[in-house]
Amino acid sequence: MADNKDLTAVLPDGTRFEYWEKDCTYERTLYVACEDSNASDENDGSETAPFKTLNRAAKEAGPGTRVLIKGGVYRECLTPSKGGSDSSHMVSYEACPGEKVIIRASEQVTDFVKSSGWSLEPVPEFSSGTRPAEPVINDKGIWKHELDPDMFRGYNPFCAVNIIHDRLFIEYGKTDMTTYLNRRGCVYCDGMPLKQVALYYMMGEEDNTYWVESNGQTIHFRLKNGEDPKDHLIEISVREQCVAPKEPFLSYIRIKGLICEHAATGGPVPQRGAISAFRGHHWIIEDCTVNYANTVAIDIGNECWHHDGSEGQTIGYSVIRGCRIMNSGVCGIAGLLAEHMLIEDNLIEGTGWQKMELSWEAGGIKLHNSIGGLIRRNIFRNTFRADHLWLDCGNENTRITSNVFINGIEQREAIFIECTKDGVNLIDNNVIWNVEGRFDPAMVTPEPGSSGWYKLAETDTVNGYGIYCEGTDRLIIAHNLIGKCRHSGYYAKPVGFRMSGVERGGTSRKAKILNNIFCDCGEAAIMFTTPDNESEGNLYLCLKGGYLRIMFPAPEVCLDLKTWQEFYGFDKNGVYGWFDFEVDEENGSAKTVSRADEPVNAPGPYKKVELLRDPAAVNKVKTPEYVNCYFDGESRDGMSLPGPFASWN
Repeated sequence: MADNKDLTAVLPDGTRFEYWEKDCTYERTLYVACEDSNASDENDGSETAPFKTLNRAAKEAGPGTRVLIKGGVYRECLTPSKGGSDSSHMVSYEACPGEKVIIRASEQVTDFVKSSGWSLEPVPEFSSGTRPAEPVINDKGIWKHELDPDMFRGYNPFCAVNIIHDRLFIEYGKTDMTTYLNRRGCVYCDGMPLKQVALYYMMGEEDNTYWVESNGQTIHFRLKNGEDPKDHLIEISVREQCVAPKEPFLSYIRIKGLICEHAATGGPVPQRGAISAFRGHHWIIEDCTVNYANTVAIDIGNECWHHDGSEGQTIGYSVIRGCRIMNSGVCGIAGLLAEHMLIEDNLIEGTGWQKMELSWEAGGIKLHNSIGGLIRRNIFRNTFRADHLWLDCGNENTRITSNVFINGIEQREAIFIECTKDGVNLIDNNVIWNVEGRFDPAMVTPEPGSSGWYKLAETDTVNGYGIYCEGTDRLIIAHNLIGKCRHSGYYAKPVGFRMSGVERGGTSRKAKILNNIFCDCGEAAIMFTTPDNESEGNLYLCLKGGYLRIMFPAPEVCLDLKTWQEFYGFDKNGVYGWFDFEVDEENGSAKTVSRADEPVNAPGPYKKVELLRDPAAVNKVKTPEYVNCYFDGESRDGMSLPGPFASWN
């Protein structure tokens, strides 16, 4: 709801975020209770005579209707048939207070026989041996289940591979296509997914794996230690989604407190999530949990760029709040043309295990054309081979504030802002910590002695950036804590050649890097590849070598703070220190800690460097007017410490 005292809601242009939520007037309440012995779809949906299924209620629910759902496991896809009329008369699907409502896109199976007829030996062409004349006895505990065609209701994910629709942008030569060509169908043992393997014999080499026959009608699987599946809950995914209208553009819908699991979604695009707005606008998705979506957890945009557009069509204006988005295969939240989005207070963890980052739609959040958006107070954790946050092309007046981006595993960058040449966007008061980089260590050639000292030009051999931009102008990066990045804290490159046609390019100029803390980045804190940028008030910690770099014009230069100040006029109020930060992975809080090691060659050449070891000696710097608060949302004075916090301990 609107709060004029909420400082985090002020957007880069000084206007306030456009809240539209209102207290809804529900003229009708329907009840669903799958575990109630009195429940029936022949009932009237009252509390004493509830419906049995979600979709019976969905047929009845219109503007001003609230559907209250009792606890239980619902094995159906909730398909709203009507949307609300306005923000005061929404259609709401809510878990009853205190009830655990689970919508699973999977079904339990119990019919298993020992697998036979397939070899556990590798094909001779792929191994050093030859296939034995006698069949190998199945002593690995591999089981078989014949799929029931009636269970799939027109969609068999075991017949469909992950990528079918849009394959135009995949760079086949750069990626292992195995996971792209895996089947969408998943097998779960006691709620946890088994790992899909490409060939039958691979199950003999690894526990908790499964394999699908070519026609998608039979699955084979092996549990830990070859255990009998009859002693476990075995579920297979049979539906694409958990919540999704059948017709597009249904709007003013609320989804609250639901747990959605096991959706057999396909690789984006299209962006079809376990919870899907299906191109509708003014959705509220709050306090929900999405577990183990095969690819996309939540979609709130135009789904894909192949749809016909209509003049005046509204996309976005939705809210995703207080959700737990766990272990999405490719993307946590996806939205194309998703304007005026409010994404706040979510935990997005474990995204990217499908290793489909080169489909170019992978990320904890991946939005296109974010205009007037507010992304705040989210925690992104343990994202694998995908960005925590990716804003792709045409982003204007969006604020990214008070988020925690931590543990990017084999991750190229934590935040990627792409092809944004109009307007201003603001990244402030965030914690960005531990970006491993995605590269092949074998390609990093050791250069002993002085052989590499004079090679200043950058290559793409090593990456791992805190904030990475391609063709993004006028980006403001202020009062963030950015540390443990394998390559650099900030790196940008121009892509002006993309400004023709659809105008997706830009120059990566006029960036403002203000009052941040850059800590222990592997190659550099800041790399400017273009002119007309600004750097002021930053604190540089535990950085070795030429940690400030100017890559234009040639020859490239690698600088320390003193030369950065003297020859380029940057960071007149910047300082260099030798202490570290310790970041709490749960909530993003940080405190300073001392360093036991010393700078390279200290104390010799460093005698002339003002090296601060005491955090209390760091002076306050002038606060930009558009950074009006701290990480916790409290008001920030005209002078404050670098970084997102009012104090460090």
